Amino acid sequence: MFERFTELAINTVYEAQDSAIQSGCQEVYVEHLLVAIVKNAKGISLRMFRNAHITAEAISEDIKAYTSPTSKSYPSVTFNKGFKEVLKHSLDLATKSGNSNILFEHLFLALLSEKSGHVQEILEKYNFNILQAKDILNKLVQKKTKKLTHPEGVDSNEVRKIDEIYKNFEKSPIFEKSVSKLSTSGYEILGTEQIVSSILDNSDSNLAKTLAKFGITQQSFEEKLATLNSRDAEYSGRKIVFTPNAFWVMNNALQIAKELGSSTVLPEHIILGIINSKKGIAHKIFKEIDVDFEELTEQIIKPIEKQMPETLIILKLAKEEARRIGRNVVGTEMFLLGILAEGSAVGAKVLNNLEITLRDARKIVEQQLGFGNEYFDNEIVFTQRAKNVLEKAWKLAQEAKRERIHSEDLLLAITTEQNSLAMKVLEQLGVDAVEIKYGILKEIEKS
Repeated sequence: MFERFTELAINTVYEAQDSAIQSGCQEVYVEHLLVAIVKNAKGISLRMFRNAHITAEAISEDIKAYTSPTSKSYPSVTFNKGFKEVLKHSLDLATKSGNSNILFEHLFLALLSEKSGHVQEILEKYNFNILQAKDILNKLVQKKTKKLTHPEGVDSNEVRKIDEIYKNFEKSPIFEKSVSKLSTSGYEILGTEQIVSSILDNSDSNLAKTLAKFGITQQSFEEKLATLNSRDAEYSGRKIVFTPNAFWVMNNALQIAKELGSSTVLPEHIILGIINSKKGIAHKIFKEIDVDFEELTEQIIKPIEKQMPETLIILKLAKEEARRIGRNVVGTEMFLLGILAEGSAVGAKVLNNLEITLRDARKIVEQQLGFGNEYFDNEIVFTQRAKNVLEKAWKLAQEAKRERIHSEDLLLAITTEQNSLAMKVLEQLGVDAVEIKYGILKEIEKS
C-alpha cells in the first residue's frame, strides 16, 4: 500500500508514528495523524491552518486528553482501527479521483471525514471550517483538474539583447550622466556604481531623499566606492559594454518598470533592480552602509502605488487570481482576469460591453487549469506568453507616447497572442480578436 504514497504523504505517516512513540502510546491514533498533518502542511493546507491559528504544538497538547500517553517507551507501535480506516479511505479517494499516487491531500481529506476519533472535535475548538476545507481539498485531488504545469510554459532565463537595453536607456538623463562619469573613472565598461552615482547627483529628487533616509547619499556612496579597488563583484561572465551585473540590473529594471505600469524606466526601477541583483559594487556598498533592503523596497514602491497605475493594479489582481486557485504561475489568462477584476478601466469596459463577466471567465480558467497546491510563499512567476503580452503592451504605450501602460494596451496585446490561454478563454465565451479591437477603438473614441 505505502509504495503508492508520495514522499510527503509517507513522511506524514512516519511523523504520526513518531508522535505516538514520543508520547508513550502503544498505538498510533488518528489524533497523532492530525499533529503530523499540521506539521507537514504546505501551500493551501498550511494557509487553512494559519487562518485558524492552529499550530502543531497546540494540537499536540490537545490530543493528550484522547490518546492516553504514558511515560513508557515502546520500540514499535501499531495503527489503531481508526487510523487504518483513514489510510484505506485515502486509498479510495486516490482511486476515485484517478490519481495513481496517494497525496498528502488525500490523507488530510480522509482524516477530516473520520468520525470515530476526536479530530473534528479538536478542530472545531479553533473554529476550523471543516466543510470548506473538505470542499477545497476535493478540488485539489481531482486528477482531471490538477495540471501542475502551465500550458503556456515558464521561462525563467530570459535575457535581453544589448541593443534593446540601449534602445530603452540611451535617451535617459541617467544614462548620459553615467557615461560621463565612466569617462572620468578610468573604466571603459559601465557598471552599477556609475549608474547609482548618477541617480544620487539629483539630491532634490524624491528617490534621493528616500535613499538618504537609509544612509545612501552621494557622499557616503563615493566614500565607500573609493575604498574598493576591484571590480570583481561586477563580473561573472565576459566583458561587454555594461558590466555583466549592470546588464542584469538594467534588464531587471525593464521588467520592473513594466510590472509597475510604467512605459519608461525610471531611477526607482534601477535601484529596485540593484536590490534584486544581490551582487555587484553598488549592492556591496549598500550592504556596507547597512541598508534594510526590504524596507527600502517598500519605501520606493509606496509612492508608485499611491498613483494607482492601471497595470500595477491589474497585475496585482492577476497574481491574486493565481493564488486563489493555488498557483504561483501567472499566464495570459490571469491578465484577463485581472483586467476584469479591476472593473473600471477601458479594458474592463470593452469586455463588459461584450458581456464577458469575471465570474464566467473564472469558471473557464478553472476548467482549463484546475486547482493546484503551490506553496503560497513561493515567488510568483510569469509564463513566456505573459511576458510577451507585457512586452507588446509596453511598446503600444511607447508608440502612443504615454508614460504608463493602460489596460487597453494589455488587452490589445493579448489579442496578438492567438494561441494564448487568454484567447482560448475569450473564444469559449464567444468573442474574437476583431470584436475586442473594435471595442477598444469605440471606448477610446468616447473618452
